[in-house]
Amino acid sequence: MAAFRDMEEVSDGLVSLLRANRAEAQQRRLLGRHEQMVERLLEMQDDADRQLRDTLAVEEEVAQSLLDLKECTRQGGTELQQLEVELQKASKEDTCLQARLCQLTAELQELREMEKDLERQEREVDEDNTVTIPSAVYLAQLYHQISKIEWDYDCEPGTVKGIHHGPAVSQPVHLDSAQLSQKFISDYLWSLVDTTW
Repeated sequence: MAAFRDMEEVSDGLVSLLRANRAEAQQRRLLGRHEQMVERLLEMQDDADRQLRDTLAVEEEVAQSLLDLKECTRQGGTELQQLEVELQKASKEDTCLQARLCQLTAELQELREMEKDLERQEREVDEDNTVTIPSAVYLAQLYHQISKIEWDYDCEPGTVKGIHHGPAVSQPVHLDSAQLSQKFISDYLWSLVDTTW
């Protein structure tokens, strides 16, 4: 604004000089002043252009940084979702493993109790020096604990039938003793027993 006022003042001065028909020296002085103002205006314009370029460069950097930050946020969100899915899977697997561990612990406890009972009975036999035969119910329970086979006692004579509760899945057992040898049936049933302790 001050530059424009100076230009107006110079112009008014030139006009008054021309009217008053003053000396050429005064005219040169005013023209020199006019030249200085034009140079000053050009410098101001250069400064303004440079500041505008700097501002645009800064704005561009800020915009790029914002875009980069948004991309990082998006990628982080995706990774977080994947980690949540993996955590849920791991949690389900852990729950299944905990349940299986509890089951195995209970079975191990039963076997230890049976072992203690068997040892107690053996001691009693040794003490008595008499031979005792375990009851049929006890033997049936022992065979069931070892073989994991639930027998079907209502099946037809000559048929071996039941359900084997294996480590992975349960499977039916259905054998015809008229068509199969006792050795084959015995070997087949022993093959179902889990040997992993």
